[in-house]
This record gives sequence, C-alpha cells and structure tokens, in this order.
Amino acid sequence: MEGDEYVPTVLVVDDTLFMRVTISNMFNEWGYEVVGNAVNGKEAVEMYRELQPDLVTMDVTMPVMTGIAAVKRIIPEFPKAKIVMITALGQQKLIVEALESGAKDFITKPFEPERLRAIADQLVGQNC
Repeated sequence: MEGDEYVPTVLVVDDTLFMRVTISNMFNEWGYEVVGNAVNGKEAVEMYRELQPDLVTMDVTMPVMTGIAAVKRIIPEFPKAKIVMITALGQQKLIVEALESGAKDFITKPFEPERLRAIADQLVGQNC
C-alpha cells in the first residue's frame, strides 16, 4: 500500500459485542479503517454526525433505537450516507422498509464475509 492511498472509513453498529468485533476485524483485514462502534441506533446517529464515515454496517434489531429508525434519522441529514443493513433471517419486511428509507443494501446473518466485502467495496468505490 502506498502512503497516500485513500483508506475508507467504517462505522459498525450492532448491539452484540461479538458481531461488532467480528465485522470490525473483517474490515480491518480488508484495508478499511473502523472509526467507530455503536451499540444501538441512537449511538449510530450521534456517531455518524461526528465521524461521517464512508460506510455504515447497521444491525436491524437493537434496543433503544432500531437500525431502521437510525437510517430514517441519518439519511435526511446525510442523503449520500452508505448504510448496509445486517439482518437475521425472516426480517424481509423490515429490510424493504430500510431500503425505502435510504439504506443502500442488506446482508442476512449468518453471512459470507466475501459477500459483505463485495457490497462494501462496490459502495465505497462510488466515492472515488
């Protein structure tokens, strides 16, 4: 890697520590910089405003504020936000709502790391 190469930034949002660590480690391995971790949608909105990362992975179901509610707060303020929803099986209706609210894509748990990487690389590549 060259010293002046652009490093995309990521905010990882999940109420489960294991998932935050797992996803963060994946992005670090792929050459992304994980600039923050949030445990619920309320934290995600606050951290997005502060950090304005290139990409967000957002769990759908979380306490305090859901991922969908967070998307509905972030997108009006930051229409170019690139948010990938991470959902459990059987939440298709919620995914439709998230996509209609401005999320760019989604992935279903358990997921293949390469699928997440392909989505992330495609979305972040649109920044360049």
